[in-house]
Amino acid sequence: MQQENDISESRPAWRRFLSNDSGPFAQFVKYGAIGVASTLVQMAVFYVLASTCCRCLGADDWAVKWFGLPSVELSRFARGFRFAVDTAIGFSVANVFCWLMNRAFVFRPGKFAWYKEFGMFFGAAAGAMALATGISWMLIHLAGLQTTIALFIEVAVSFLVNFIARKFFIFKG
Repeated sequence: MQQENDISESRPAWRRFLSNDSGPFAQFVKYGAIGVASTLVQMAVFYVLASTCCRCLGADDWAVKWFGLPSVELSRFARGFRFAVDTAIGFSVANVFCWLMNRAFVFRPGKFAWYKEFGMFFGAAAGAMALATGISWMLIHLAGLQTTIALFIEVAVSFLVNFIARKFFIFKG
């Protein structure tokens, strides 16, 4: 054990930081950075779908105004449903990316077999996403909230719930 600590201490600081056995602060910083990258993946997939094959952006949406994405006129219910579909697909792609990055750089794998770990990781994230998407769908459907604002709310709620689940229940301490 002492020899492991000596070897660990002899590595450059940036290598210790990037390793998945760094301390809680470094874990949280890396988790946040990977979370941002995963969010960008999710949002990219979401907006590709939301502006092409499963359109759900209203004419007043920020993404339509700022980036010139195409809009569609739908009922609030239909827009909320398509939002949920686009979010689920974007989530799935981003979650695989996120699991791979968290295993490599943030948390120590090995508490469970990889397939159980992935199932728990995906399941916890799916639960968080379902909760957050449900809230966002209600805000779109009942209050007419912009799709882009609903997406940001979904991402924020998911981020908080996922860190807690991954840190304390899925990966090793």
